[in-house]
Amino acid sequence: MTTTAAHAASGPMGWLRRAEAWLDARGKPAWIAAMVLAFIVAWPVGLALLAYLIWGKRMFGKSCHHRHGHSDDRRRAWAESWDRMARTARPSGNAAFDAYKSETLRRLEEEQEAFESFLQRLRDAKDKTEFDSFMEDRARRAQETAGMAEDATAAMAGTTSGGAPAADPTARRGEY
Repeated sequence: MTTTAAHAASGPMGWLRRAEAWLDARGKPAWIAAMVLAFIVAWPVGLALLAYLIWGKRMFGKSCHHRHGHSDDRRRAWAESWDRMARTARPSGNAAFDAYKSETLRRLEEEQEAFESFLQRLRDAKDKTEFDSFMEDRARRAQETAGMAEDATAAMAGTTSGGAPAADPTARRGEY
């Protein structure tokens, strides 16, 4: 331990840091229990602890364990063991029920896969429709822009797009 670390751990605020680390290691329930005890012993201390929990984002933020990185590992291990237990549930001892249960689970898994593939086909169809609409809109805009460019070129040449001279306002489109 370095001199600074030893002084920080043994200084006047060292016990507070150790208490905070101890409570963090035990999670939100430990912080809540400490707050209740502080309210019982001296309400101003409990109020100060409540303010610290709220403004320190310990009460309504993520769990205290997230600061140490252990919680994710535990949660992942728990989820994996739960999944494993659900897939390989113990036999009940009743062969007919176990056969029914395994058949029902197999059927539900097939239905889930079919539903997920249906949802994927819906997403693909929606994406294709949106893309086709985008391409049609883009082609229409390009055609309008090209038409406007032809009109501008014709106006500069002295004729309208119908071929009549620009100076003759009585001429109808398509007539010479």
